[in-house]
Amino acid sequence: MKIYTKTGDKGTTALFGGTRVPKHHIRIESYGTVDELNSYIGLIRDQEIDSRSQEILVHIQNKLFTVGAILATDPEKAVLKSGKERLNIQKIDTEEIELLEKEMDSMNDDLPPMTHFVLPGGHTTVSYCHIARCVCRRAERLATQLHEQEPIDEHVLKYLNRLSDYLFVLARKLSKELQAKEVKWIPEKL
Repeated sequence: MKIYTKTGDKGTTALFGGTRVPKHHIRIESYGTVDELNSYIGLIRDQEIDSRSQEILVHIQNKLFTVGAILATDPEKAVLKSGKERLNIQKIDTEEIELLEKEMDSMNDDLPPMTHFVLPGGHTTVSYCHIARCVCRRAERLATQLHEQEPIDEHVLKYLNRLSDYLFVLARKLSKELQAKEVKWIPEKL
């Protein structure tokens, strides 16, 4: 398999199913942002963090490839004439969303209650979590915009929403473990 195909030299790319669209198409923006998110999660995973978090992050990275594949599939060509789905992979389901919720609940059990928003930072690893959270929110915004134009699996939308929450809780957990100070945001009075 060659890395370069030259088929995108004029500013278009192919969706799964063969349809060519501009590289700035909302569908491309959506799965491109999911790919960016996956790279940031890899950066978090590469830090010195606990093995359970690393294991969950690898699982999430695999699921983000699934999300990307779903977003990269032309909905009009998602089903073959035989009635079989073109994309023959495990989809995002309720269990994946519940896994993120269970992980958040488990992490939250060991954290002080939230009383204020917190400023991102305190440790490089924590900052990577906050960057990934922001990229995840952008991916979610793009996916919801795409969903308005061409409906996508709603589990994908829920997964991205829950994943950004997970990354926030992971940042708080790692702040505690790394003994990084959580700086509360206190609005200045007028």
